[in-house]
Amino acid sequence: MTEARYDRAPGDRPSREMQPAAPSPLLVYTVGLSVAVLLTATSFWVANTTLLWPGGVFLGLAVLAIAQMGIHLVFFLHITTGPESTNNVLALAFGLLIVFVVVAGSMWIMADMNENMLMPTGESMTLPMRR
Repeated sequence: MTEARYDRAPGDRPSREMQPAAPSPLLVYTVGLSVAVLLTATSFWVANTTLLWPGGVFLGLAVLAIAQMGIHLVFFLHITTGPESTNNVLALAFGLLIVFVVVAGSMWIMADMNENMLMPTGESMTLPMRR
């Protein structure tokens, strides 16, 4: 059986049956903030540098964005795989579903409107109008 002490996010309070020395919440948030600021600065550097292949800039920014989300989930939202954070994970999954539906639906609607509102071309403009 796995030990529950390894299934905690930084800054989580330990349960009563296990009382190892927990790190200070201030330390946990400071480490999380430092890593998040470092990832943000790296993202700005990647976007503005000429040292990277231009096609790889998008991939680099995507990787840094995913790492940033992971840091926020673990250090600030304390999301783990433990049984006590099941509700948090379900709420996060539902929020991601809603965001996906809104973004995908908006893109679908805009693409459909773009297709239906194109200006008539060539031949249809030269035909005489009938009343």
